[in-house]
Amino acid sequence: MSDKDSELFLDEFSDIKPLKQDKVRLTQDPQTSAESRRLRQQAATHVQRDLNYLVDTEVPLVEPEQLLEFRIDGLQTGVFKKLRQGKYTIEGHLDLHRHTVAEARSALYQFIQRSIKMECRTLLVTHGKGARSNPPARIKSYVNYWLQQVPEVMAFHSAQKQHGGTGSVYVLLKKSNNQRLVNREHYQ
Repeated sequence: MSDKDSELFLDEFSDIKPLKQDKVRLTQDPQTSAESRRLRQQAATHVQRDLNYLVDTEVPLVEPEQLLEFRIDGLQTGVFKKLRQGKYTIEGHLDLHRHTVAEARSALYQFIQRSIKMECRTLLVTHGKGARSNPPARIKSYVNYWLQQVPEVMAFHSAQKQHGGTGSVYVLLKKSNNQRLVNREHYQ
């Protein structure tokens, strides 16, 4: 910039006055600081509520070789028959062998929630027969009870021999809203 340019610049801005600035306190009020620290600490230590609604109390026991079956009212007989016969494509599988009850509860809940998000309908849950466990068929009993608690489960039945027999169950989940819409458009 030349001297002439500098003079022109200063002439143009000679009548400008600086703005009065509100001062910002750089130090915090001790009371506010203590309160905000307490709130931050409370938020950091707050234990997230367990969203898993499956019970972890004692449930009625079933026999190791017992067939498990459940279906909601209104489910078509043909749909349940195809499920029972293993004619639906299995879209997800969960193996609960060597799981504690707490681990199985968490794994089953997460598996079903993930399957719902992925719009899977037919699942296979392998729980084992539990013939050598004490008490016998403990995980199988819990799975039987838990699956009846899940609102998205329409039906379940012990699997065919090639899929684990009475040590596994086929699970049929409700259709998602998106799947219902696709079916409605397809069949109209």
